[in-house]
Amino acid sequence: MPGVAKQAWDDLGDAFTQPRQAQPPRGAHRRNKPRQRLSFARRPTRQAGFLQQERSRREPSGVGHVPPPARSLTEPPAPGSLLAAEAMRAAGLLLAWALLSPAATQQCHLAGPGGVLRFTDTHAEIRVPALHRVPSSLDPLYGLVRRCLDLIQQNPLPTELLRAALNDPGSVRTSQVVQYELGYIVCAAVALLFTVAVPVAGMCFCYCRSRRRCGGRLRAHRRSLGCRRHCLLACLSLTSLVILTSVVCAFVTSQRVKAQMEPGLGAVPATLRTLRQHIANIPQGVQMVVDQFEVPRQQIISDLGGLSRSVGLSIHAQLKAMTYAALADLQDRAGDLQTSLHHLQILDKTARALASARAELEPALRERRRHVVALLDDPRCTSCASVLGRAQGLELGADYSKVPSVEKVLKALAGLPRSDFAEMIRQGNGTFNSIPELAVERMAQVIQDLRNEMARMTEKVQSIANSFPLPDYTRPVSEALVKAEDRSQPYLREVERFEQYRWIAGTVLCSIILLILVCNVMGMALGAYGLSKREDPSDYECRGEAGAKFLLVGVGLAFLFSWLLILLVFATFLVGGNIQTLVCRNWVNQEIYKFIDTPGNLPPSMNLTRQLNLRRDSNLSATYRECKSGAGLWEVLQLDRSYDLDEHLKSPKYTADFQKRLGDFTARLGDVRLLRSEGRQDLETFAHSGVDEVDYRRFQEEMKNPVVQTSLSGLAKSLEGLQKMQRNSTVAGRLAAEAQALWQMQNSTVQSQEALVAKLGESVQFLSHLAPHLQERVKTTLATTASVEARLPAQAQQILRQEISCFTRKELRYFAQYLNWVGQTLREDVASCQPLATALDNGRVILCDRIADPWNAFWFSLGCCTFFLIPNIIFAVRLTKHFRPIRNRLISTGSEETCPFHIPRVTALKL
Repeated sequence: MPGVAKQAWDDLGDAFTQPRQAQPPRGAHRRNKPRQRLSFARRPTRQAGFLQQERSRREPSGVGHVPPPARSLTEPPAPGSLLAAEAMRAAGLLLAWALLSPAATQQCHLAGPGGVLRFTDTHAEIRVPALHRVPSSLDPLYGLVRRCLDLIQQNPLPTELLRAALNDPGSVRTSQVVQYELGYIVCAAVALLFTVAVPVAGMCFCYCRSRRRCGGRLRAHRRSLGCRRHCLLACLSLTSLVILTSVVCAFVTSQRVKAQMEPGLGAVPATLRTLRQHIANIPQGVQMVVDQFEVPRQQIISDLGGLSRSVGLSIHAQLKAMTYAALADLQDRAGDLQTSLHHLQILDKTARALASARAELEPALRERRRHVVALLDDPRCTSCASVLGRAQGLELGADYSKVPSVEKVLKALAGLPRSDFAEMIRQGNGTFNSIPELAVERMAQVIQDLRNEMARMTEKVQSIANSFPLPDYTRPVSEALVKAEDRSQPYLREVERFEQYRWIAGTVLCSIILLILVCNVMGMALGAYGLSKREDPSDYECRGEAGAKFLLVGVGLAFLFSWLLILLVFATFLVGGNIQTLVCRNWVNQEIYKFIDTPGNLPPSMNLTRQLNLRRDSNLSATYRECKSGAGLWEVLQLDRSYDLDEHLKSPKYTADFQKRLGDFTARLGDVRLLRSEGRQDLETFAHSGVDEVDYRRFQEEMKNPVVQTSLSGLAKSLEGLQKMQRNSTVAGRLAAEAQALWQMQNSTVQSQEALVAKLGESVQFLSHLAPHLQERVKTTLATTASVEARLPAQAQQILRQEISCFTRKELRYFAQYLNWVGQTLREDVASCQPLATALDNGRVILCDRIADPWNAFWFSLGCCTFFLIPNIIFAVRLTKHFRPIRNRLISTGSEETCPFHIPRVTALKL
């Protein structure tokens, strides 16, 4: 029973069992057959009956059921207690009926965490991990380089040129190549001009230096020399700073290319091998997925083991309140029958005994009155007149010969009860409590059939692996992957070798640029220090001269290695730029896939659709999109016949027989006989026996009269008092004798009659409370018992169907979980084509994001260094003159007057 319904029933039980405690126990004064209360549960467990649970609260632990203690007959019942108790019992039956009606039956419990199956990941060791672009601090530089390349190469993908190059290389015209590579050709012209012009300029500079015309001394001191010197220092410093920043970026990007090239090149064969293993392991993976059916099978078999007892316990739990209430009501009516019969017998015997005792008492009382009156009327009796009136009133009171006779009722009830109600109730209770065992027995065959059906279901699930079509159609893909792996190895080794050369050349040339920067820094530092120590601009200063020489060494290195720098820049630029603009840019915007999908663009030997055995109505772009969205390989490959996995994973295909066996099962588990025909006849005889027709008010009215009108004990005491007042001893003796006779009559006769009257009063009181409602109670009990007997099989069958339906839904959820997991695992893991799409995406990430971006940033940074060497040379050459002493040279007129300080040149004399 659900928790709310059970709590409501417990509360109701507390309410209607408490008033019954105030009801006088029927049979409290039975002489021969004390009444017993039966317990309706087999043991004090969760399946214990409601009444047993209620009474166990008042019983000591470990003690069996004890009959309730008898109430004293002098204890009057509360007014209307029987009516209140029966009203509450009727309300309890109605509530139990409502709780157990079909609308209030318990619902199936939703599957909690315990109802979720856990399957083993069968293909986890074969994965193509997805690579992603990693954010970097050099991303602004990468973006700048890409924008520069977009300006240099603004042409879209050259489909005509590529078609001609792939299908007929001899038909490619140079003009087409020049037209597409025009931006690179312009850059090549600039690089060629730089390669020629800078070395020629360097040779010219060397010639001029040999003629002392370049990098010499300033010929005159002017006021603007300081400003010009500072301007040259600032320009050279700024140029050096730009070159330093560029060469640091070149170093970093070169090292990043080297770090990404080796794992990137190694990822190509590793990815191809992983894809081949993924395809080769598909049959094994499918079989492992099918073998996981053991998880739901074991769970269902485990549930089947407890199904029958669970059904029986559920039927027992949901119907026990109604059944126990009906049994308790039946037990009460049986008790009413026995107790009423007992009280009727007491009533008849007591009334007869009282009538007989009255007849015996009447002459003795008349004789005693005559003697007492004569004594008190004697003139010798002093002060006796006051008691004379009471003595004259000595007469009999109640006359029980006038009360109605119950012989007719007793004759009607003669021989009742003819049936053993206690045994009848015990058998009904035992039959009802045996429902769980009966359910186990009745459902044993269907449970065994369901276990056999699970074995057949395993064979049906095996058909998923047997009918899976991929092993015969993935051979072209595997062969294509093997061919791609074999053909890529030589190219990868060559790329690795040329990358090693590039890294060495880049490191050496970047080191030379750093050396040029060191010369610049040393030259500017020594030159500036020398200028600060020189007092006369025309004086020779060694540190300034050293600074000038450092600058000239840097200029010489720049002239000497600039052509190598521009060649390395152009070579890396040509490779990296074309990779970015021809491959990466068109890979990102899917233009490459469109070119491959267009018929005629690729030669027949490169027909990927045929080589990979893709669907003929599909293309590479569509296949890539389907694989990326999680399609299975069987959905993109060309099969002889279509294969619909969803059709193979429909639950009814495997569970139809299982459902049918459970749906067709029926068993009668509620056939409980609560009241046999002889017991029903006893109750009907009891109801129509006339117990309710007896006029119990006559008994009650007669019992209000005393046995004797005047109290014998009071009169005896008065006589004893008069005895003490008498002077005549004879009168006193007679008064004492009369008092003693009255006491003897009171103690021997009157008290016994009063005890019989008290006994009669208890029986009358019980029967007067029972009689008005007797027929209604018996009628209600018979109707309730018949209704419960009729409804128990129907409701037991309904609960059985509900429990089986709940069980079926629960087990079908296990099937659904497994089949959903099979579909998901086959599509997303075991036979997924998503690794192919992931491999393509990884290739783009490795080539474009991890190699091409730092590669292009390398030549861009190195190119900045190279081109900024030109202003570096100019500023360095011009700054060297400022670090050397100024040559003060005056203009001569040829006369000695104008040259007062002329020193004649010394000439050699011929001897």
